[in-house]
This record gives sequence, C-alpha cells and structure tokens, in this order.
Amino acid sequence: MTCVVTENCIRCKYTDCVEVCPADCFHEGPNFLVINPQTCIDCSLCVPECPADAIFADKEIPPAQAHFIELNAELAELWPVISQTSAPMHGADDWVDQGGKLQFLER
Repeated sequence: MTCVVTENCIRCKYTDCVEVCPADCFHEGPNFLVINPQTCIDCSLCVPECPADAIFADKEIPPAQAHFIELNAELAELWPVISQTSAPMHGADDWVDQGGKLQFLER
C-alpha cells in the first residue's frame, strides 16, 4: 500500500504533508505534489496534515480519483524530491475545493 496525492492538490500545493513524511517520498512539480509509491512506507502521517484533503491511502481513494495512482508514480520519476515545507501557491485558498482541476496540471 501507498498514499496518493489527488486532484485537490493541483494549484494549491500545500506542503504541510512533506514535513511529517519520514521517507521523503514527496516530489514537487510546478503546481502539484506527488508521492513516490516506491519510497512511501504507508505510515499515513501525511493524510491528516493535508489542508486540502488531497491525500488518500491507495485502497481508500475515491473511484473518480483512481487514475491519480498511476499519475503519482509517473510524475515521481520526473520531479525532484521535496523534504521541506514552503508557502502554498498564490491563490491556493481560492482553488482548494474546486473540481475539474486536472486540466490545469502542469508537468
């Protein structure tokens, strides 16, 4: 099992989750974070830390977000590891609960 970052993180990129991760499994893209399934130890410490409620255990992910399992694995291979918190994106609070954000994902 692993944890997965889902659509609600797009254009928000809160990093509260990163600081509690003992495995440094988060990777940072331009406007989204992902979890590397190869390094995630499934401790789930990141899940309650996410202010956007964007992180799920892969077995508990909402069916409409299941494609993010593969997307996290793919992008973790491309993006650098992030191990420290940083400020959320400008306007994150306005974007946090909006649906249909996959179209805005920057690779």
